[in-house]
Amino acid sequence: MFFLAKLVNRLVRDGTLLIEDYSGRVYRFGDGSGMPVKIKFHSKLLPWHLLLRPDMILLEAYMDGRIELQQGSIREMIELLKNNYGRYGPLDYTQLPPLHKRLARYFREHNPIGQARRNVSHHYDLDGGLYDLFLDTDKQYSCAYFPHPDAGLEEAQLAKKRHIAAKLRIGSGQRVLDIGCGWGGLAIYLAQTTEARVIGVTLSKAQHDIATERVRQLGLESQVEIRLQDYREVEERFDRIVSVGMFEHVGVKHYGEFFAAVTRLLQENGIALLHTIGRLGVPWPVHPWIHKYIFPGGALPSLSEVVPHIERCGLVACDIEVLRMHYAYTLEHWLARFQANRDKAAQIYDERFCRMWEIYLIGSIHAFRNDGLCNFQIQLAKRLESVPLCRDYITDWERSEANAPETSRLARQQG
Repeated sequence: MFFLAKLVNRLVRDGTLLIEDYSGRVYRFGDGSGMPVKIKFHSKLLPWHLLLRPDMILLEAYMDGRIELQQGSIREMIELLKNNYGRYGPLDYTQLPPLHKRLARYFREHNPIGQARRNVSHHYDLDGGLYDLFLDTDKQYSCAYFPHPDAGLEEAQLAKKRHIAAKLRIGSGQRVLDIGCGWGGLAIYLAQTTEARVIGVTLSKAQHDIATERVRQLGLESQVEIRLQDYREVEERFDRIVSVGMFEHVGVKHYGEFFAAVTRLLQENGIALLHTIGRLGVPWPVHPWIHKYIFPGGALPSLSEVVPHIERCGLVACDIEVLRMHYAYTLEHWLARFQANRDKAAQIYDERFCRMWEIYLIGSIHAFRNDGLCNFQIQLAKRLESVPLCRDYITDWERSEANAPETSRLARQQG
């Protein structure tokens, strides 16, 4: 414990952290401010394991029950440690050399078609009842759009779909491709609202089956088709292309492949919209705990990693909107709903899974509030004149759709 205490003393300087080791001895760290967080070790070897990779092993130890929180919550522990890490870390010896870091990122984000299917299945083919515990009724598993901070989750997710539809300017009868369509909510919304014909593709069998059944129940089979297919295997051309919350799974080395596919599939006068988590700062790899337990193969791009591929494909970035804090608000709703249904989640899986899921949601909230994560909405076209000169058309369509749903959808779109 001596060597671990030296390390923690270097890192934790603000707040109060108490650690009780396996023998019962209590160590105090920080400046004594704030509510204390107390951790008890239930493994004699844990201090030695933590020296190898503290940011990874600590989270795994919490999941496995090798540590116990005797004071404070898991959120308070994560925030105390991450706040100090942001100010005083990282510790040099825990970091991979730059070359090793680049190689590790290369292999983590390698997503050929077969691997992409396995990566998607890891997360999205979980028991469907889990997602019902914390998502909105439309099962939108991506950043909502909050017209005001006090908006409810249902309102904000509807506003997100409306915001996206406004930027796509879809006309009646146009063909739309939804890359990474999830449980089909956006595809259904676009078909119902704009009278378009929508093809959604997903690599998750569970999502495909649910989305297909939703389309059948609504009688939209003539307008919406859900395919279990990789976007790289699609051959038709489309008037509009949209991708929401899927680009995070592409991997940096496949960005060129993604935008080449968009270019190939998009009609000459078409419009595409990419909605993705991104970084406001320089490129940085996703935390290895997220890669291992939540999103294998995932990557969160900076604009500097995305824009060169858009330019090389001859696409025009007509509009780039940075959604700040919207995902933090979304995640707060998800966390509150998950914790309210925690007992049900434990019945579906187990306590270890619940602890893992809480780490995922809490860590993500902190990242969007403090670590420079955001969402990008990038509107793309092949021609400069594909969208209006000014952005007013976005707000105009949103207001029209929100305030006058009984009027002609086509008239609202053209207006």
